[in-house]
Amino acid sequence: MSPILTTLTAVAACLLLAAPLALEAQQAVQALQTVGVLTPQRLEQQAAYATFPEALRRLGYQEGSNLRMVVRSADGKLDRLPALAAELVAARPDVIVALNTPGARAALEATKQIPIVITSVGDPVGSGLVSNLARPGGNVTGVSNMVAELASKRLALLKEVVPRARRIATLFNPDDPVTVPQLRDAERAAPALKVETRFFPVKAIEDLPATFKQMLAWRADAALWLLGQQHAFQAGSIELAAQHRLPLMVANPLNVEAGGLISYTFDPVELYARTAAVVDRILKGAKPGDLPVEQPTKFELVINLKTAKALGIAIPLSLRLRADRVVE
Repeated sequence: MSPILTTLTAVAACLLLAAPLALEAQQAVQALQTVGVLTPQRLEQQAAYATFPEALRRLGYQEGSNLRMVVRSADGKLDRLPALAAELVAARPDVIVALNTPGARAALEATKQIPIVITSVGDPVGSGLVSNLARPGGNVTGVSNMVAELASKRLALLKEVVPRARRIATLFNPDDPVTVPQLRDAERAAPALKVETRFFPVKAIEDLPATFKQMLAWRADAALWLLGQQHAFQAGSIELAAQHRLPLMVANPLNVEAGGLISYTFDPVELYARTAAVVDRILKGAKPGDLPVEQPTKFELVINLKTAKALGIAIPLSLRLRADRVVE
């Protein structure tokens, strides 16, 4: 064989050997997926969030192997969300998971190209995140928590627990847009329940004592927190409610265990598990605009009998039997 043919043969052999290695390297790069997470509150305040990375692991994603997680938290300061969303977009994730309505809005304002999976968003259509639930279009899909439609049900349950209540104070964080449809829902439901409701905004923990004084001056018989960005206010509210012997409907089961009287809400564990499933479908090639926005199928009613006893409230047996969990 001539020297030229020998050289060409060697080069061809090297190329043949190198081709599978290059393909493997390309596949390895493609296999690494980046998931950005944008949250208004610290994740430590959202115990159910742990379900999300756990569900991703069950779906075959291992952080440090084929998954990179980039988390940005506003720590309760909602005005930080736009800048944090821009940081996530600059990290070029394959998908952004946006928690709650403020996080979802900030993510959508930051990008119209990167797929966004919203989760725990109360009213995706009313908030302008999607055009409709069945076929959202654009770059957004995910899981709604339906809180916009829960206010009337929660108000009715509180009235059932405190049948003597004629005035029910409604606490809410005015910085959270998802409280607006809840306010309307509660206002519509009040006359049929034969209660009067008044709305008390709370923007800072320091405002809580003054707010409770205002509610008591109004002669509130009970109070409830609207769902949304209310996490930071729960502990102080429970303490003040006990001090003033005011029945308080809190935001979730953990707050009931901490001393709140009652909660009724979606199951956040279910929501985060389903969020992971949506992320998985998008990472495997599905277009977010083609995936319907899912809604919760499981809701939890939790009652604290110890708190009820301290307040002199007898929980009806029918309600105790309907409860998913009773804290004693």
